[in-house]
Amino acid sequence: MRFLFACGGTAGHVNPAVGVAGRIRELLPESEILFIGALGKMEMELVPREGYEIRGVPVSNLSRSLSVEGIRHNIKFVSDLIKSGPACRKIIEEFKPDVVIGTGGYVCYPVLHEAAKLGIPTVVHESNAEPGLTTRQLEKCVDKIMVGFAEARENYKHPEKVVVTGTPVRLGFMRSDKSAARRALGIAEDEPLVVSVWGSLGATEMNKTVARMIALAMDGAERPFRLVHSAGKRGIKSMTEYMSEELGLSDWKEAGFDVVDYIYDMPLLMAAADIVLCRSGASTLAELTAIGKPAILVPSPNVVNNHQEKNARVLERGGGAVVLLESDAGADVMLSTINGLLSDKEKLAEMEEHMRDLAVENATDEITSIVLSLASGE
Repeated sequence: MRFLFACGGTAGHVNPAVGVAGRIRELLPESEILFIGALGKMEMELVPREGYEIRGVPVSNLSRSLSVEGIRHNIKFVSDLIKSGPACRKIIEEFKPDVVIGTGGYVCYPVLHEAAKLGIPTVVHESNAEPGLTTRQLEKCVDKIMVGFAEARENYKHPEKVVVTGTPVRLGFMRSDKSAARRALGIAEDEPLVVSVWGSLGATEMNKTVARMIALAMDGAERPFRLVHSAGKRGIKSMTEYMSEELGLSDWKEAGFDVVDYIYDMPLLMAAADIVLCRSGASTLAELTAIGKPAILVPSPNVVNNHQEKNARVLERGGGAVVLLESDAGADVMLSTINGLLSDKEKLAEMEEHMRDLAVENATDEITSIVLSLASGE
């Protein structure tokens, strides 16, 4: 069988596809798997790292800005839209997939739209409760819509196509072990470890907040915890310059505060962590619950219908996370919240259990089952 995946823009769209592809590869080792992504975007690097072939097509998103820059971007958007359809069709006709799966990102539209026109079974997965523009545009032409939240069904005009599956995660998250992860990373069992990640592209304000938090922590008599912070591909240069030039910091890595552009082996590092600081996109929350990891969540204020705060409050009510709004999440508040949790081992253990209770354990298997059924013509 041949399986074609379309995903991209952010790791939150790529990782669910990788999770399902990994499960398919386990079940059907002889299967052929191909990805399509947007030329120049991060999926063109992430997917090959996971061992899959990816082909790029010219595609970009629609800007809602009426500025000169926004208008120029939308001219490119129209140009790419015209070119992307034929480019996708050519790849589809060459690869001859049995089913096409989209897991988010604007590249999904031309791929799934062209596949549907060719009569190939298509399925799209939407992690968030509120469907994005691409999912809304594809709703009419795809065969199935898989969603991460039960309440999402009411947001679709074709609820008969909707299947509640949860959000898939990569296999590494389902097979994690804290002690083994720490041994692999050379981290002592009793050393507090905090992992800080704000989306694959980074978040400017949170990078500055974490930088100021590092400055506060370095001012202390002793290091309160070890930190690995992902500043994002776009943010690493500006963050390190801010730390050195504006905050006057140096040797932060030697002090135990590691700032990197991207965390490639997230399942291993997250497994080793005591606490994760992050946004609350649906894919990230699925990973946190799968691995049972306590979290301090700072929802992005720059999303449609405030869906990240809605996501975060679910975990907060379930007892697995602390939620701080970005406007309240200053460096001092962040540092005191981390130290408060690290000093209460019983509380952390309870949060771990609550996180695991919130996990949808069979999401990857259920999605894989639907994909295989469509590929088999059932």
